[in-house]
Formats: sequence, C-alpha cells, structure tokens
Amino acid sequence: VCEVWSQDTKLKAQITSPVDKEKERNQVKIKAVSSDIVVTEADMKQIASCWTEISVENVMHKESDHFISHNIQTHKIPSSFTKIPSWVSLRSSLSTSPSFQDQQENGLLESLHVLSLTNQGRFHEAREFLGFMDSSGICIKPHVYQSLFTACGTWKSLDDGRFFHHHMLKRIRNRNLDASLADCLLKMYFDCSGLDDACKVFKEMSSRMLSSWSIMICGFARSGHLQEAIQLFCKMKIEGLDPDMTVFANLLRTCSNDLEFELGKQIHSYMIRIGFVSDVFSDTELVNMYAKCGCLDTSALLLDRMVERNAVSWTSLMVGYTQVGRHYEALVLFKRMMWEGTELDQFVFSIVLKACSEMENREAGRQVHGCIIKLGMDSDVSAGTPIVNFYVKCGNMFEAQNAFDRICQPNEVSWSAIIAGYSQVGRYEECFRMFRYLRSRKMARNSFIYSSLFQASSGLTDSSSGSQLHADAIKRGLVSNLVGDSALVTMYARCGNLDYARRAFELIAEPDTVAWTAIIAGCSYHGQALEALDLFNKMLSCEVKPNSITFTGILNACSHTGLVSLAREYLDSMYRVYGVEATSDHFNCMVDVYCRAGYLERAYELIRSGSFQPDALSWKMLLSGCTTYRNVDLGKVAGENLLSMDSNDAAAYILIFNMYAAAGRWVEAASVRRMMNGRRIKKEVSCSWITVKGSVHRFIVGDKHHPLTKQIYCKLDELDRRIMVSESNVTTDRNLNVVHKERIEQLLDHSERLAIAFGLILVPTCCPILVFKNLRVCNECHSFTKMVSKVTGREIIGSKSIPSAELFGHSTADPGKLIMTAADIINHISFQAAQDTSSLKNIAGSPASILINAEDRIPQDYYKVLEVDYDATDETIRLSYRRLALRWHPDKHKGNSDVTAKFQEINEAYQVLSDPDKRLEYDISGSYEIDRYSLREYLSRFKGMILTCNGLGINHPSW
Repeated sequence: VCEVWSQDTKLKAQITSPVDKEKERNQVKIKAVSSDIVVTEADMKQIASCWTEISVENVMHKESDHFISHNIQTHKIPSSFTKIPSWVSLRSSLSTSPSFQDQQENGLLESLHVLSLTNQGRFHEAREFLGFMDSSGICIKPHVYQSLFTACGTWKSLDDGRFFHHHMLKRIRNRNLDASLADCLLKMYFDCSGLDDACKVFKEMSSRMLSSWSIMICGFARSGHLQEAIQLFCKMKIEGLDPDMTVFANLLRTCSNDLEFELGKQIHSYMIRIGFVSDVFSDTELVNMYAKCGCLDTSALLLDRMVERNAVSWTSLMVGYTQVGRHYEALVLFKRMMWEGTELDQFVFSIVLKACSEMENREAGRQVHGCIIKLGMDSDVSAGTPIVNFYVKCGNMFEAQNAFDRICQPNEVSWSAIIAGYSQVGRYEECFRMFRYLRSRKMARNSFIYSSLFQASSGLTDSSSGSQLHADAIKRGLVSNLVGDSALVTMYARCGNLDYARRAFELIAEPDTVAWTAIIAGCSYHGQALEALDLFNKMLSCEVKPNSITFTGILNACSHTGLVSLAREYLDSMYRVYGVEATSDHFNCMVDVYCRAGYLERAYELIRSGSFQPDALSWKMLLSGCTTYRNVDLGKVAGENLLSMDSNDAAAYILIFNMYAAAGRWVEAASVRRMMNGRRIKKEVSCSWITVKGSVHRFIVGDKHHPLTKQIYCKLDELDRRIMVSESNVTTDRNLNVVHKERIEQLLDHSERLAIAFGLILVPTCCPILVFKNLRVCNECHSFTKMVSKVTGREIIGSKSIPSAELFGHSTADPGKLIMTAADIINHISFQAAQDTSSLKNIAGSPASILINAEDRIPQDYYKVLEVDYDATDETIRLSYRRLALRWHPDKHKGNSDVTAKFQEINEAYQVLSDPDKRLEYDISGSYEIDRYSLREYLSRFKGMILTCNGLGINHPSW
C-alpha cells in the first residue's frame, strides 16, 4: 500500500497490487476518496508502470519518464509530491508483494534511496534518512559505502565523507576493511583534499596492496606534494612491491612544468634501467610529459618510436605544438594521424581547428569542418563548439551561427563563443538577442558571457543595459572574476560614467594588469590625463607589470597634457625596463604627442626614422598638426604620402582641404574640392546617436525622419533664442554673433545638435545626456553644447573614438566651474571680454588676461585644460590650467587697454610650461629663478601675446 497525502486536493489514494500474478502487470485497483478525481484506464496503466522505476526518488520528484510521457499533471498529483518528505514512500507498508518484502529485509530499497540522494549532492537529506534507517534497524551493505564515498569525492564534500566513514566504522564489526573499500576511501579523501585523513587510513591498513600504494603515490603527486610521493615510492620498493604501469603513468602525468621536469626524466631513466616493458599507455604519458615541458623534439622522437599509437599520443604532441605557435607542424601531424587510420575524436578536431584559426588558414579549417560533418560529429557540443570558435576568429559569423544552430545541446562555452563573436564584429544587438534566448531557456551563464555583453554595452554606449547586466552578474556571483571586473570598468568608462568605473575598479581585491589598464584607459578616454598618470605610478608601486595596451593609454595621456619629455621617456623605457616591444600604435601616439605640442619636424623625423612602419593614421596626425600650426609645406608632404596609400580616402581630402582653408589659400583648397568631385569621393556622413530607455536613436545631418522631428526642431529653435538673449558671448573661429545667417541655419542641422535636443526632451533631468558621434565635432557645435548646458542646467557628455574632452567635454551648468578645452581657449579670447569683465562672472570662460591676434594661435598643449572658479566671498576669478593657479580680480586689473594681463598672485605652481628640453619652475614662496634667455625664447613663440608680470621681482623693461 502506498499512501499519499496532498494539502491541495486532500487526496488519499490506495493502490493495491492484485494477487493474480498473470494480471499483475496490467491491472491496478484504485480507491479515490476525493470525488472530483476521474481515474481513467490510461492512468491505471501509468500508475502500474511506476513499479518498474528503479529509483523511487525519480517518481517522487516528477523526473520519471513515465510521469513525463503521460499527462498525469491534469490531476495535480505530481505537484503534491514535492511537498512530501523524500523518504515517505519507503515506509514499512510499501507493498505486500513477497519481492518487496525481501527488498525491505535486505535494505535494498533504502540503500538505493540513499545513493540517489548523494548522487544529487543532497547529503543533508541522506544523513537524515540514515538516521531513520538506524532507528528501524536497517543496515547498509559494505559495497554501498563504496558508492557513498565515490559520491562524496565527486562533490568534493569532505565533511560528509568523514560522516559516512565514521558511520561505516560503527556498523562494521571487522575493523580490517576490505582492500577495495579501503582504496575507495583513500580516493575519496584525496579528491576532497583530505591528505591527513588519507594518511591515517593508510597507516591503519593491516595489509597494503599495490593498488593502495598507487593511490597514495598518485594522490600526493596530483596534490603537488612530489617529495612525499617519491618517499612513498621508495618505501614501496623497500617492502618488495614493484611499481606497475599505473604508478609510472600517474607520476609522469604530474610532471608538467620546468620544476618537475627533472623528476620526470629521472622516472623515465628508472623505467629504462629496470627494463620496464612499455606499452601504449606508458609511452603516451612520456610523450605527453615531454610535450608539456617544452621538449617537443624529444616528444616527437618518442612518438615516432612507438610501435602502437592511439589518439591521445598524437594529440599530446599536437597540443604542445599549438601552445608554442608551431601550428603548421600540428597540421602535418594531423595528416599523419589520418594516414595511419587512427580513430579521430572531438578533441583532435578542436586542436586542429585552433591551429587553422591561428594560421588564418580558412581553407584548411573548412576541410576539417567537412570531415567533422562526414563523421556526424557536428551536432555534438565537443566538436561543434570548436567549429563555432574557428569561424568566430575568422570573422565569418554567418557560418558560425549555422554551426551553432546544428549543436543539439549547446553548453556555456558554446554560448560564450557565439556571443563573443557578435561582440567582436560589432553586431551588438545580436549579442543581446542571443542572451535573451539564453535566459528564456534558463541555461547557466559564465563570466565570459557577461564580459562579452559588457563589451556590447560599451559599443552601444547603453549604460542602462550595462547596469542591468551588472546587477544580474552580482546575483549569480560572477562579478568576482577578474575578466568580468575589467570588462565592467571598461563598460562604465565607455558609457560616460567614469565615477562608476572607478568604483568598479576599487571593488577589485587584487587588480591585475588588465584591470589597471582598463581604468587607466578610461581616465585617458575622458580627458583625465593627470589621473591616468597617477594611476600608472600606483600600478608600478603595486608591482604589477604593464603591458602594451597600458602604455598606449599612458602615451595618450601624455599627449593630452603636453608632457612631451615624459612621453619620450615612457617610450624609451618600454622594452629596456618592462620588456614590452613598442608597436606602431605606440609610435603613432608619440607622433600625436609631437603634433599636439607643435613639434612638427620632430614628428616628421620620427615617421621617417624607420623605427616603425607608418600607416595612414601616422600621416593624418601629422597633417592635422600642420593644419593647426599652419605649416603648409610639411602638410603637402604628409598629404602626398597619405593619398599614395589610399587615393579614395575621403578623410584625407578633407584634412588637406582644411589645411589650405586655415592658411587662407583658397585656390589650393578649391582644387582639392574639384579633385574630390572628379573622383566622385564623398565625405563620410556625420552620424550621432543617443540611448534612451534601452533604445538607440541615430541622427544624421538634416535628419527629418525621426518620429519626434517636429518637437526636436522646435527645441532647437527654443535653445537658439535662449542662447541669443543670454549675456554670454559665445565665439568660435567665426564668432556666432557675426556668422552669416545661412551658416547658422546650416549648423542647426548638425547631427549632434539633433541628438542633444532629443535628449533634452526625453532624458530625465536627473540624468546626464550622453551623445556619441562617429566624426569630430566642429568648433561651432562644441561651443553650442557648452551654452546649451549652461542655459538648461543639464550635464551633457559627448564621446566616441577620440577622448570626450576633445569632442564635447563634460559640460556642466555650474557657473562656478567650467572645464574648457584648447578650442575654447582659442575661440573665447576677444577684446570684448577684456573691456567687459562682468561677463566673466556669467560664463567664467573668457580670460581677459590674454590677447591674441586674429591671425595667430596658441599651441594647443599650453592651454589644454582650463578651470575657472568664481569666488563670491572676495569676487575673485581663479584661473587654473595645467598645474598653474592664478588669481585675478576684475576691478583691480580693469583699465589699461594696452596691458592685457596682470597676474596678482601665484598660489601654487610647478612645471608651468612644458618644453621637451627645458622645464620652467616657479617656487611656491614666490621666489623666481630661471634663465632669462630661456624664458624669452619660449615666450617668443606666443606671437601677439603681451604679458606683464607684477609682484614677481622681474620688472625688467626688456621683459
């Protein structure tokens, strides 16, 4: 009789087996107390078939094939099973059948139930049920304990293993354990890292078989205790036992690095000296040992001498070849393997496909793929996942998706490979589509999947999706992985939230090189160059070795701050101090450093020096620098070299055109335009985008296809009116106040303005407006963004492939602090600001201390970043740029129009002006020591600037 109680239906069903043995398989009597249950004939057959279930646990937890195959859920019976203790069906009234009585007396059913619980890792329930068995006088046979110990070793549960061990000692009268049972106990303790317990069991053994010695030796060897393993090996020889193939194979398997290689060679020598008859297994371990230790030639020699070779023998050497980059030899070995007719498995194909992808040999990889299809292995996850990885590395996502779809049951590695592939090729929407499908199937996720999704969020600049992924990763305990942490830092930095990036970095317990590089690159990306340099020094103090990408971020930081000498010092010390080989990316960064600082000849010399192979980016940087500093002669050289690389590059023509236009040479500029028209070369369409509520909205120049087009242009008109009536005097290269009307109308259609207006409409006021663009922002739109931020009181952040400090910058509405870039400094200087000092209190941006002729420019590196603070207590404007802080009072220094700058006091300063050869330093106390000729030489570069310094003890007429 089986009695089942349900709280939902209060069902009490009585199932009785008939006496007639002939009808026992087909008939079952059922008495249902509940009147609303209709029992059909199919249900009767279904319940009768339950007697054939081996594990009662499967029946009780709805995992039975019989319950799943039949729709018995309509009666709500299985749902009630989960509310009953797992051993309720094993009461003494289980059955009146003689066979079940025998099973009860032998404890077979109870033993099966305990094994079912332990195999599922439910050790707490297994312990409770053992207590029930003890109270009922039911004993467990010794062979059942072997299965219990095996389950504990599989689940690495040392405490439960000790419990079952003590339980066994209490129930077994003979303290001398059977050899097989003792061996199983030793294996369990080694699997659970209980070395002391294993040694205690081994010492208590009355007779030690060769198998026990082998387990002890192999257990210590695998745990890294080679010294103890060798001592046991010697003791075994003293007791007169000769090691067998298992002992040698396990000892050789542990010798996998340089420290253990000498021991491996000694074992090999001992095998030869005693005349050990080798077989395919021991020879395979020798080949594997020499391959892992880097002696590939010796491993190949042993493989050639083997009489019989299996798949493991071949793959051991193939893995060794791929690990050191000898991929071609791995393919040759695969051909030999096929010629000899060795059976191929999934692991072999994974190695071969990896070699093909590293060699970028797509044809060979496709042939291997065809071989896998012929063998019918492409649907297996072990062979299908390497195929997906191969096509992902080749950039062929169409074939990768097809290979993924053919896998019957893809695992975490398969999902990680396909999601990472879409992320690498920039198809970020597909990453999230695959992830949503993965979640719908309720499959497990690993940290690599989240790393790829963080990268996708960075590409889409969708901080909302990134934050949701971060929360999901926290729930699953996957954030502690260093790869995921580093991707998290990069994601927040790319999405414009540098504060969150800092917090994510600070939560990393022991940041590695990747994590340090992520935060350094993030600070450099946001224009926080000084912070990036400070983090690099902290990284070195933590004894973390930088890599190539780290130096790329550091050189970019030096470029943004104009630290030419420091950048050159880092470039020279890369290989000499840190062993990092300088690449073209590093030399291009150095070219950018020189060009931004105005040292165009040095940049040109570096390109022509042959230290690296210059690419189009190198010449574009030089051409951009020539445009800024109006060096047309050198710009022509850069333009010619740039067009020789790609005559259809639209960006090259635009740079050349801008160079001529900036220099006022309109004839040459017109010829460049005619050349573009003749070759039908069109400028890349400007595109800006913004993410709102998880949706990405893209805009192009003059875009009128958006559903909110009318509201967007109304918002732009409103912003234009508010800016015009503002007291701020916004100027650009052509000064917006005097720009032609048609020019203003043209500027209104720029894509970044449309994106900003759209953000002002839909983005909540508590959130910043994050706008991205594929091209550089023009000066007019840059100033427009600043003024929109001021009149609306909103924070606007712009970013893309170039640092945000040069695209839009962090525009804030606080009039007391405004971060301004080089373009702002150049464009906001005017005579009007010198005459009307009250405007400084409003825009805090037009320093009346400097006068620039209309035809001259200040080097960008000098006025890179300027902070203007207005102190309401004493009505003082505090200007600080670089590391120089000056205090200027509007009323005291207003007056003489001939003198444009009067600096009253230097509060703190060091390393004020950067020069590759000289550094000018002010002492905080006010004393001033410097070579007079050097200062005059440096200041002579600032043509048109009149500088008068009072209160510094340098009132010499010649200055």
